[in-house]
Amino acid sequence: MNELDINTVPLFYRGYVKEVMHVSVISALTNSHHQLQSLCKEKSEAVSTYRYAPEKWSVAELLCHMIDAERIFCYRALRFARNDATELSSFDENLYAPEANAENRTLQGLLQEAWHLRQSTLDLFNSFAPHMMQRSGKVNGNVLSVVTLGYCIAGHETHHRKVLEERYFRT
Repeated sequence: MNELDINTVPLFYRGYVKEVMHVSVISALTNSHHQLQSLCKEKSEAVSTYRYAPEKWSVAELLCHMIDAERIFCYRALRFARNDATELSSFDENLYAPEANAENRTLQGLLQEAWHLRQSTLDLFNSFAPHMMQRSGKVNGNVLSVVTLGYCIAGHETHHRKVLEERYFRT
């Protein structure tokens, strides 16, 4: 069952959503995270500091970004599901990244944190009744539904997993 009309998704988020909207939001969240964990689980700790170009984030910084974004998307989903009409602001990932303490964190620790976070995200989205999934609110002038935010989480992760595959871990 398709839970979402792509035409209701703001342009900025459509690329993420299109990656994963062919399954239910719960399946998208589950599948995307299993793929990320599978990609990274056998990597050595040394890979966490690798950058494919000098100005790009390290693997650890990219994982921290993914974790930060998921937490923010979940917060937004919770607010909207609870019928909070307050418009929420955007966040600047380039300001967050240097503050994530990535250089002092291990790859395995970040993967474990991401795993626990995804379990919490799944608990949150499983707690929403169908009518709550359709509720929406505004983020930086864009209207987003709760279900769209779930797909954004999975699609954002999928996007960055592909970046890891293509630019960081290519063989």
